[in-house]
Amino acid sequence: MTALDPRLKGLIRQDVQGMSAYAVQASAGMVKLDAMENPYSLPSELQAALGQRLGRLALNRYPDGRVEDLRAALAAYAGMPEGYALMLGNGSDELISLLAMACDVPGASILAPVPGFVMYAMSAQLQGLAFHGVPLTAEFELDVTAMLGAIARHKPTITYIAYPNNPTANLWNDTAIEKIIAAVGEQGGLVVMDEAYQPFASRSWIDRIRANPAANRHVLLMRTLSKFGLAGVRLGYMMGPAELIAEVDKVRPPYNVSVLNYECALFALEHADVFAAQAAEIQVQRAMLLEALKALPEVRVWNSDANMILIRVADAGKTFEGMKARKVLVKNVSKLHPLLANCLRLTVGTPQENQLMLAALKESL
Repeated sequence: MTALDPRLKGLIRQDVQGMSAYAVQASAGMVKLDAMENPYSLPSELQAALGQRLGRLALNRYPDGRVEDLRAALAAYAGMPEGYALMLGNGSDELISLLAMACDVPGASILAPVPGFVMYAMSAQLQGLAFHGVPLTAEFELDVTAMLGAIARHKPTITYIAYPNNPTANLWNDTAIEKIIAAVGEQGGLVVMDEAYQPFASRSWIDRIRANPAANRHVLLMRTLSKFGLAGVRLGYMMGPAELIAEVDKVRPPYNVSVLNYECALFALEHADVFAAQAAEIQVQRAMLLEALKALPEVRVWNSDANMILIRVADAGKTFEGMKARKVLVKNVSKLHPLLANCLRLTVGTPQENQLMLAALKESL
């Protein structure tokens, strides 16, 4: 690649020039277990039905009122509480960016436990907001004292709690989260409960919101259909008090969700039982993998409430390359944060994929 003309380079923000683009690993010919995707495709009869449905869409027209049908379907599917509203994003990544844009008031900042989802910090940087990362404990639990101290010190505008967390895959203690939500509320900030992996989790914060709406009046609940089984469709949604969502929704581009996006999502929700069965099978496979991994003396494994499992090995780089040479692609997260030293993140795949992954791992340790 040739160097950018200096005159043009001067037009690009210095901090952007210093950034690295989000890297997507090449996966052709590999058992792809690096991106927490649902490994199951639609049954053939549903593929045919969806193809016919998409073929009838008016692609020459902008998205229409049908998108309101999707909002209603998602609200019903999620069991959205009374008095709440829902906004749509081109994946949850866009919602995170839009929220940073809407909340960019003087002195605004974003706070989240780390290691966590990289887009929290990236959205802050791109919007020119301060980001405060609060390290988890060595066992990847919330450090409540540190979190409360950081909230009191920085008074963050937005605090993200991933439930469960990426890449550690664990659900944090609800009592600890309640303390954090209360502390953020006392200083006038927002809390975003990011439930990207909700289809595989043992509980959802929406039950706490219904049980105690007053304590959660400053809480937004964010989900995505990516882990539901539609990673290629790019559709996220965020629920919260209607008056709050109405303000954030003002910064959303008018046609951010295409007719193909919303029709695919509506079709999938009409067949939610198919995707629920896939999620159930993934949970069965997760339990099998956890048992097999815990039996390996060279591997430290953490419990999971997501469709991924975090492990620690003696040499993550060597093990990752060994698995890659055996055509199994996982994610080496060891460089993302010091707490993740020598850690790999394994996506739960189909039974056959999981057996190939286990064999490659054992041979690569």
